[in-house]
Amino acid sequence: MERKVGTVVRGVRAPIIREGDDLSEIVVNSIMDAQAAEGFSFNDKDVVGVTEAVVARAQGNYASIDDIATDVKAKFSDKTVGVIFPILSRNRFAICLKGIAKGLKKVVLMLSYPADEVGNHLVDLDLLDEKGINPYTDVLTEEKYRELFGVVLHPFTGVDYVEYYKSLILEMGAEVEIVFSNNCKTILDYTKNVITCDIHTRERTKRILKANGGEIICALDDILTASVDGSGYNDSYGLLGSNKATETTVKLFPRNCQPFVDSVAAKLNIKTGKNIEVMVYGDGAFKDPVGKIWELADPVVSPAYTSGLEGQPNEIKLKYLADNNFAHLSGDELKVAISDYIKQKSDNLVGQMESQGTTPRRLTDLIGSLCDLTSGSGDKGTPIVFIQNYFDNYSK
Repeated sequence: MERKVGTVVRGVRAPIIREGDDLSEIVVNSIMDAQAAEGFSFNDKDVVGVTEAVVARAQGNYASIDDIATDVKAKFSDKTVGVIFPILSRNRFAICLKGIAKGLKKVVLMLSYPADEVGNHLVDLDLLDEKGINPYTDVLTEEKYRELFGVVLHPFTGVDYVEYYKSLILEMGAEVEIVFSNNCKTILDYTKNVITCDIHTRERTKRILKANGGEIICALDDILTASVDGSGYNDSYGLLGSNKATETTVKLFPRNCQPFVDSVAAKLNIKTGKNIEVMVYGDGAFKDPVGKIWELADPVVSPAYTSGLEGQPNEIKLKYLADNNFAHLSGDELKVAISDYIKQKSDNLVGQMESQGTTPRRLTDLIGSLCDLTSGSGDKGTPIVFIQNYFDNYSK
């Protein structure tokens, strides 16, 4: 009988994960319990996604604002430091900012506008036009910003992030000056020592700053790359990808995840007899049409995955075939013709008209985004996502 369902995605319930838990065993048992309850069968190329949050929690990969402050102070001593291009997030950056400020005497906070890197808006773009402000060239002081725009609250959180970030720095005992600019070189008019907090453009920002007279230039991935007095750390990403744990601690992005995904895959193979792919996923990449946020606040969508998830889709656009190659066919003849065409498709469709309009992204980014949307960020209680038939096509 012909199968009538394509990709199936299941959020899988799991116990609350604590530091020191054997997460690979918990993941495998949770998948097996779900199978027993739901009655699905296992297949080669099924995919298991595990959210980075529980991986880091099992690792105990946490750090305090004091740990952050110690590392920052060791790098910058008593210098005035520019903290530039942070994202506007109580969850993602606020606690990091407290730790950074606690290690410094004065912070020059430089915010991008009208929005941060991932799309959180400070001001509406149309309002910039109305006020005659060019965000590509104009530098605004805090006073000028307030004169032009007054108090601007984020539409979803209701937070005035300018005032909020300023209050956090002052709370930690540091002086603060705020400036608004989208040109990283602007900060060099205030200080030659900088922590650049952008995520996906950080290497370019560091390069530009160093080339234009910057002295001590760090990014978030240069802070907490090693343990401070027994703290958590991430040797690849530092503070990037961290989340608020408490008012004084952050959960860092998990480290050394490859042994974990390999272990889960091996255990599932023993349990099911199938070759199941496994990945750790963080933020996906998708734009909210109302809030404008792009998500993607982690340094990568997937820090570790099994080898079968390498590469990108090699797909043909069905509607292109139906409207062009086989426009003269219909019904069963059309179905057979398209199925045969798919079976004979090239292993590399890059540049072919038959593939235009398919999604040109890596498999891990696509599947990670699917996992992130499925598990959500709240109280669903499904930190594991089980995906079936993702690699099937119309001809199967």
